[in-house]
Amino acid sequence: MISDETNRGIIRTQYRNSIVKELFRKSIHICSALVPTLLAVAYRPVIGFLFAALGMYVVSELLRMHNIEVPVIARITEVAARKRDENKFVLGPVTLVLGIITSALLLKPDAARIGIYALAFGDGLASLGGKLFGRVHIPFTHGKTAAGSLTCFTAVFCSAFGVCGDVRSSLILACTAMLVEVIPLGDFDNIVIPVLIGALAQYLLP
Repeated sequence: MISDETNRGIIRTQYRNSIVKELFRKSIHICSALVPTLLAVAYRPVIGFLFAALGMYVVSELLRMHNIEVPVIARITEVAARKRDENKFVLGPVTLVLGIITSALLLKPDAARIGIYALAFGDGLASLGGKLFGRVHIPFTHGKTAAGSLTCFTAVFCSAFGVCGDVRSSLILACTAMLVEVIPLGDFDNIVIPVLIGALAQYLLP
């Protein structure tokens, strides 16, 4: 029989491992905030690099599904993958890059920047906030928490205000991002959030 203390130790270890995995995953999200600055410096090369990275990742995942691992890429995927992604094609990085590329191609620079920041900071930090501080779960959202939603709101408001300097627009964008982030879209929120928030920013800003 396993003692209660051993069980508690196992639970604590699993919790720490889940936090470390989430930190690693969301650090990738947050790093995407660098893309708007890189686009301003070298737009076409950066878009080309993103398409190339997307293609390399898709090939790596297809090979991994056939037990052929591409060094580095497969290892990063393994470390970052969530439990629901085990033994499946890990779609998150694909939708992440597609969300960034779509925003960059369709929107004006400042609007694209706000949309990508919403993805990087709003969606990226919401999950961490929920795991670390989430106690109140929101019904019908597959485990989303009030703490995560408030983290998303704060992150999007601050990042949007940093770009546009308009309180009203930033509040609207933050509220919209918070509502969208609560919807259980799975990995497709990586596309919906930057494109929708960026398009709304383009509408709101002069």
